[in-house]
Amino acid sequence: MAVVIETSVWEPSPALYVFIFFACLFSILFLPYASGTGNSTASSAAKAPSLFDHGGSPTASSFRFQRNFLLLYSLASVMEGLWSVFGEFELAYYGLSKEKMVLYLCVGFAASISLGSLLGVVCDLIGPKKVCFFFCLLHLLVGLLKRIIPHPSVWMASICLSITSSVFSFGFETWMVVQHDEQGHRQDMLSETFWLMSFFESACLIGSQVFSNWLIGNNAERSMAAHSTAAIFLAAISLVCLTKGWKEIPHKVALKEYRASFRAYIVGDKRIWLLAWAQACLHFSVAVFWILWAPTIVADGREVHLGLIYPCFLGSRMLGSTVFPWLISGLSSLRTEDCLVYAFIVLGLVMSITAYDYQEVGMLFTLFCMFHAGLGVVLPSLARLRTMYVPNALRGGMISLSQAPANAAILLFLVKGKYHNNIGNSTIIAFSALGLFTAAGCMHVLKRWGKQPYQNWHKL
Repeated sequence: MAVVIETSVWEPSPALYVFIFFACLFSILFLPYASGTGNSTASSAAKAPSLFDHGGSPTASSFRFQRNFLLLYSLASVMEGLWSVFGEFELAYYGLSKEKMVLYLCVGFAASISLGSLLGVVCDLIGPKKVCFFFCLLHLLVGLLKRIIPHPSVWMASICLSITSSVFSFGFETWMVVQHDEQGHRQDMLSETFWLMSFFESACLIGSQVFSNWLIGNNAERSMAAHSTAAIFLAAISLVCLTKGWKEIPHKVALKEYRASFRAYIVGDKRIWLLAWAQACLHFSVAVFWILWAPTIVADGREVHLGLIYPCFLGSRMLGSTVFPWLISGLSSLRTEDCLVYAFIVLGLVMSITAYDYQEVGMLFTLFCMFHAGLGVVLPSLARLRTMYVPNALRGGMISLSQAPANAAILLFLVKGKYHNNIGNSTIIAFSALGLFTAAGCMHVLKRWGKQPYQNWHKL
């Protein structure tokens, strides 16, 4: 007599997608823009400006600049998302072992440490637009390589895509802030652009997952070429947008002068050290999450549709991004540092519970959604603090160099934990939780040492 083993399949409720969509929609529709609520004079009676405004208002050029930048940033986000989704499928398609996959991850993080960290300094020296141009060229190169050679060197692809991820983390933000300052737009629009960047990035990552799954279809061989063609097309469009976009004021900074400025304004400022440590801890915890979330959530033993869970995470991050402007508007008395203290504590608690080796899928799913909702608040908040404390001429180097210790720690845990199996997943997650708690402490100290009142400064 045969024994029938029933399998249990877990997947999120379809109502959750509807809830996240309408929650984001209502949060945006009733959003109290700081530019509209912070002024109690006669101008407060005027209509609050919106991203989707058109026409001849005095700030029309500002919103046109914002829309154009968000279009370019969305294209870059789709390119990043395409390779992140398709890369996993490609490694599995060619039958690479777990050890090989971990080795390629290690190569990528090593490239981020050695080359990605230096590109932030190069960004400040030659200008962020050229670095963004380099980002698109690398994507174009990888696409052409995979289109011409069916099975190109995975080492080269891993190195190139790791470098593009590093550039993506600082290049576009730095370029936007520099252009915003050079064109003389309203400073209060920067905070609005920061949360919109997080919102559109998450939405584009969801769209890239849908697009990748559609390209893969049922024919794996055909999908390889189609995916590369799509990447080439997006990279070409981005290069055209960059070429025909805003004119960058030519500037060339001497390395000696840059080193002196960096030593004086970054290394010599204790507040920047606190901000950099918080950024490094967040970068480490996010990388740990994306490496370990799948093996953690399937430890329950039930079958889980990971493709249905992934959009919920990014949707939660979109919802968290829409909460950010409510927190910094005139309706809230919280400083940015206070918001970050509470958010980092919540993120640390989420990772602590996960590190306790809790294995119920529903609970882990809820915790991970909370983690990404917190990310939606933290990312634009840190960008706002960078605008207040870091000069534009040093912004790229500060961001990239702050990620170097996080990438080094990830590489160490990958080698010791996943390659040699000397460190368990729960231990790695516990370290990320500890880092998030220390980041909360840094934000508390930064509030005591910070500027009173807030002042944005952009030039040395």
